[in-house]
Amino acid sequence: MELATLKKTAISSELLAIAEKVFAEIRINNDECLTLYNTAEIGFLGWLANIVREKKNGNQVFFNRNFHIEPTNLCVFHCKFCSYSRTLKEGGDGWFMTQEQMLHIVQKYDGQPVTEVHIVGGVHPKLTIQWFGEVLQQIKKMRPDLHIKGFTAVELEYMFRKAKVSYVDGMKYLQQHGLDSIPGGGAEIFAEEIRDQICADKASAEAWLGIHQAAHQIGMHSNATMLYGHIEKFEHRVDHMSRLRNLQDETKGFNTFIPLKFRKENNEMSHVNEVSVIEDLRNYAISRIYLDNFNHIKAYWPMIGRQTAQLSLAFGVDDLDGTIDDSTKIYSMAGAEETNPSLTTEELVKMIKAVGRSAVERDTLYGVINEWN
Repeated sequence: MELATLKKTAISSELLAIAEKVFAEIRINNDECLTLYNTAEIGFLGWLANIVREKKNGNQVFFNRNFHIEPTNLCVFHCKFCSYSRTLKEGGDGWFMTQEQMLHIVQKYDGQPVTEVHIVGGVHPKLTIQWFGEVLQQIKKMRPDLHIKGFTAVELEYMFRKAKVSYVDGMKYLQQHGLDSIPGGGAEIFAEEIRDQICADKASAEAWLGIHQAAHQIGMHSNATMLYGHIEKFEHRVDHMSRLRNLQDETKGFNTFIPLKFRKENNEMSHVNEVSVIEDLRNYAISRIYLDNFNHIKAYWPMIGRQTAQLSLAFGVDDLDGTIDDSTKIYSMAGAEETNPSLTTEELVKMIKAVGRSAVERDTLYGVINEWN
């Protein structure tokens, strides 16, 4: 559909004005973003988001070959939405890996064309910045070519506070020991009134943003996330993305934005109903339209399932994460669609091509490794 055709429909003047701005590549404001959430139908949002994603990335859908290491799910913080973490007293299905066990996981991929290891976990009180620095050094000795993406801002804030170092100095220390970039986890919802209800005791929104700003300051890239579909309102989502967009204007250090769907199984928020697939797709589309300075929007396929991930490619998404190789439990423990999250490269390519997109294997920073047209 062209803009001229849209003008002949019964669309509201507010939505038409937003569409005209998007076509002209003019940034929409927070009020207009809220209008999209409150009034726009899914077909309109998909059409508009697809225009943005194709201007930025054509018909390409990116993925990488990666695996996860989750050193521990023992955590000092208590997030009500979390199905993954356990306290030190609980024991049970809690785990803790030694450095040797972590390195053994890396060793299993010797000779395989993986390009990234993703290291995240609970915040264990005995794991220091020095301990993780040693692990990073050993991984780089084993696989110098492997990109290490590690530690949420929540993990980093605790490490730095315990070590009594600034955000910048802490990031420099880890970078010097082998850390290449940081993931986007721990952002949840920035609005304080929501954060106080779902994760009151962990790193604040200001700390999360400050750590990512420090990473960008020393030349390190990062990702950004938003946990949606729980007790937040649309205005909280807009506020969250606004803070991210403002920081991206300043630093240009974010690679991609990843909306993360709240899953209710096995946590203290199981009384909150999960949002529908329709709302998932609307949220992807609106984030693509609003976050004009983010080059990529990622759908994390193990969380939403392969079919919804395919659908998302028509709603602004251009990245499906990676092969994962059944190496993460964070979302499967919360009732995610994929209980054994693993895809071969061939399966990912087939999934992407089945909806008429071109599959592109990338490295962590979106350098192209291979293309399947």
